Amino acid sequence: MSTTSTAPPTATTWNLDPVHTVAEFKVKHMMISNVRGQFTGISGVLTLDESQIANSRVEATIDASSIQTRDAQRDGHLKSADFFDVEKYPSLTFRSTKIERKGDELAVTGDLTIHGVTRAVVFEVEGPTPPNKDPWGNTRIGLSAATKINRKDFGLTWNAALEAGGILVGDDVTITLDVQFVKA
Repeated sequence: MSTTSTAPPTATTWNLDPVHTVAEFKVKHMMISNVRGQFTGISGVLTLDESQIANSRVEATIDASSIQTRDAQRDGHLKSADFFDVEKYPSLTFRSTKIERKGDELAVTGDLTIHGVTRAVVFEVEGPTPPNKDPWGNTRIGLSAATKINRKDFGLTWNAALEAGGILVGDDVTITLDVQFVKA
């Protein structure tokens, strides 16, 4: 991803490693249990200023058509105009606007865009881990992040009533990320 501002002089740039990153969500199905899904097409950049974490920033893009829920028919429905409408909105994006330390964790506030709708969200972040060299000489760090959104806030309103009462798809969606970055 390109960025218009320059990195602080003490910052380092880290590229997201999509092979070692998981972007997952879960949502209640039939008011019984959670259905989980993943997006496999993810890219991003972290500009990390460890001396002043507030100067750090992160940007990420997810290919909406890379959704996988282990059910091809459901995946097709999620890609349709009823949900993500990947023809019209091919990407989900996140761009941080504020990063602050909260004890051992970070609170990363930013603009999340899904289905063409942008809302501010806060991710609770564990990490980053201390830098570590991989067997090929690359330096890596990792982090885990989570947030909860209401899908209707992003225009994802499709649902179906159940014969016994209730709805097919819950409104609350938990998003979890396990991310590995490689130093640029």
